[in-house]
Amino acid sequence: MKKIGILSDTHRYIHPELLTFFKDCDEIWHAGDMMEDTILDYLQALAPTVRAVYGNCDDFGIRSQAPEVQTFECEKHRVAMMHIGGSPSHYSPKATEIIREFKPTIFVTGHSHILQVKYDKKNEMLFINPGAAGRYGFHTRLTFLRMEIDGENIQNMQIYDEPK
Repeated sequence: MKKIGILSDTHRYIHPELLTFFKDCDEIWHAGDMMEDTILDYLQALAPTVRAVYGNCDDFGIRSQAPEVQTFECEKHRVAMMHIGGSPSHYSPKATEIIREFKPTIFVTGHSHILQVKYDKKNEMLFINPGAAGRYGFHTRLTFLRMEIDGENIQNMQIYDEPK
């Protein structure tokens, strides 16, 4: 079993509750738009494994440390993560290609600044957009989440949500 923390769109901001909320996480997944290397450093101090992708606002320093797309396995799930992925029935062309080729059971994306967690029946996968954990942007809520993956089971999902 692995405890996973998921966030996106931090935009240079380290939320003071990240330390508590992601305590004991085995992995942290960041779906892009960090805008500062210190975000990755901070997350790497919180969890043994940090997986991150770069976003459209990230510079070459971050792009040299994080790819555009990550595909990997976690427990018995195939995970794909990218920053600009769209949403179920409105995926970006690149996301559509990744979903078709990799066939993930979990797809994580950011960019919209809108928290969404839903099961995509057509592609047989859990779609996760953790919203925005940073203060910059049009969103009105700061959100990030954590969950446990135990084999095929995704359980104990919890959302951190506060007004911006």
